[in-house]
Amino acid sequence: MNEIDFDVIRPYYDHEIREAIPRIIADPTFHRMMDYLFTTEKKELVISKLKSAKTINEFQSLFTLPVVLSILDKTTDGITHSGFENLNNNTSCVYLGNHRDIVLDSSILGLIHLKLSITTPQSAWGSNLMVSPLIVDLGKSNKMITVFREGSPKELLQNSKRLSAYIRKSVTNLNKSIWIAHSKGRTKTGFDKTDVSILKMLSLDGDSDVKSKLTQLNITPVAISYEWEPCDAMKVREMYLSKDRVYVKAYDEDFKSIIGGLTGDKGKVHLVIGPQINDEIININEQNISNNEFIGKVACLVDNQIYKNYKLWPSNYLAYDMLNNSIEFSKYYNDNTKAILENRYYNTTKMAQHDNDDIRELFLLLYANPVINKLKSIS
Repeated sequence: MNEIDFDVIRPYYDHEIREAIPRIIADPTFHRMMDYLFTTEKKELVISKLKSAKTINEFQSLFTLPVVLSILDKTTDGITHSGFENLNNNTSCVYLGNHRDIVLDSSILGLIHLKLSITTPQSAWGSNLMVSPLIVDLGKSNKMITVFREGSPKELLQNSKRLSAYIRKSVTNLNKSIWIAHSKGRTKTGFDKTDVSILKMLSLDGDSDVKSKLTQLNITPVAISYEWEPCDAMKVREMYLSKDRVYVKAYDEDFKSIIGGLTGDKGKVHLVIGPQINDEIININEQNISNNEFIGKVACLVDNQIYKNYKLWPSNYLAYDMLNNSIEFSKYYNDNTKAILENRYYNTTKMAQHDNDDIRELFLLLYANPVINKLKSIS
């Protein structure tokens, strides 16, 4: 596949970033965002530095880093991380991460890379999220790869082949790591599950067998957990309304989800980089099983590591006990946890305009499912 074929999905080159910066600064929404994030003096300083950026690395260091730090300072009680010792700085990989927030999952991963002086990965975003020229410019200036999920079956296959080729070239030829969600969208139920179609896409490009094609990508699971889901009310509302009919998003719903994820309270956040799963993939006995069965086993490897590494919070334990009318994990939470959870449930019922057993179950499962998965992974 020729290089030109990647133009529609690749991030910006350095010269394109220099062209995008004046467009970004001229956008009124950009200034509203900056007014939310910074004092007037700090805003002017950050914009001044942004104007001087000439490369992707400078854009991220001079602009993205202070922006993400400000967002997290305003909306979290701290970010912690572990597992970065599992990385080999000389070897690129495909980060396959669980997906909780549209923007912040990959942004927090990139932030930690920047703070540890590790080259930031590219990130895959759905084309449905490109809801404005500003978001396109900001995304592509931050190493965003566009994933097209709409079209005819033929178009979808062509898009998957192009994405697979781009990822393989980036990782194996250019030594550039890439983050991609392990499912096609954010989990809205709290149940992290690797979509086998993602692994099938990753194995489309290349001339070797499926096992070799996957190990060449150095798949590295990433588990991120938020003490409080910033979009819990929106997620539960969508799941509730989807139970009895096809759910049709409002025209600005994706944008509201992006803003909600950025501005909503998250409590504490923890991110874990797991070890590469190459050895485990190699140990799968592929005799007498189909490629689909083999890929299913690889998906289970990713899931098991995410479940093992997912950090559980008091909110998760409380929701599990409330769901099961138990006190099994009562030592992990207190009255303050209960008050916050009850308030978030009340806000959810207001947004959904319903308060019933179905809403309650969906809300509690959003927080309880990580406990359920953890228990299954250690049983």
